Amino acid sequence: MNILLLLNLPPEVRVKYEQRLKRRFPQLRIDLVDHHSKVDPYIGAADVLITFGAHMADHVLEKGTRLKWIQALGTGVDGICDRPALRDGMIVTNMHGLHGESMSESALLSMLALARSLPRNLRNQARHAWERFTVKLVSGKTVGILGVGAIARDLAPRCKALGMTVLGITSAKRELPGFDRMAGREELAALVPELDFLILLTPYSEATRGIVNATVLSAMKRSAFLVNLARGGVVDEPALLEALRRGTLAGAALDVFATEPLPEDHPFWDMPNVIITPHLGGFHDEYAEKALPVIEENLERFLAGDQAAMRNVVKPG
Repeated sequence: MNILLLLNLPPEVRVKYEQRLKRRFPQLRIDLVDHHSKVDPYIGAADVLITFGAHMADHVLEKGTRLKWIQALGTGVDGICDRPALRDGMIVTNMHGLHGESMSESALLSMLALARSLPRNLRNQARHAWERFTVKLVSGKTVGILGVGAIARDLAPRCKALGMTVLGITSAKRELPGFDRMAGREELAALVPELDFLILLTPYSEATRGIVNATVLSAMKRSAFLVNLARGGVVDEPALLEALRRGTLAGAALDVFATEPLPEDHPFWDMPNVIITPHLGGFHDEYAEKALPVIEENLERFLAGDQAAMRNVVKPG
């Protein structure tokens, strides 16, 4: 049994996965690469692939002719399940339920940084400029969360603790703690005029591709902010760029993009009303320690032939 770790992560992080799995499963061959361009010496013999959807490429699945199971290290499996080369019989599992705390903290950081013009302060610090200006409160404001899953259920009570009104936008309306009201996904354009913040947490799919489009953006308050922690494809990026340039939207905090890494010449980099982070929303110093027990449990069950008992199966074999 051969396992390939495809992890484009800092060296000290990816080695945690390699070393712990080698200790726990010394009978297995475990190889590690940090980019999909380096898989060729290993992928043809690999039975199991452990990776993030964002780290994948078509040739990985095309050359992985022995692959039987892919363990996604994120919640989203776009980049894996939406690739034509994914064969019938391959199992795909994910890390559902692991991201509530980190993503919630990222959302809160983004809202507070936008409301209090943190980038402007940092630019002033860099040029030693003492400039005082009026900032905004988040208390008393209304936040809409598009995508009401495990992360949103963690985030909503935290927003309430800051004195915010919380609206959920979802394909499956139901009452949940921390939400003042729920709306259907089809009501998005009609709802956004109420919002001071729109936070995107929805999975990427054909149904959500470009859902935040020019119509939605033009309906938002000029004082409103957008926070995208979902996937870049959820937003019509040219329409967002235009709204930010024209000032019909106050600002945005963007952690995910249609093309990653974000090209060096992309206009988002130089916009004073945009905060850019490199897909860090769910990433933190304890992630490996939280993910590895799930990987180990799934690997034990996979080796025992008990595939039906594997955790977080997104695509059965």
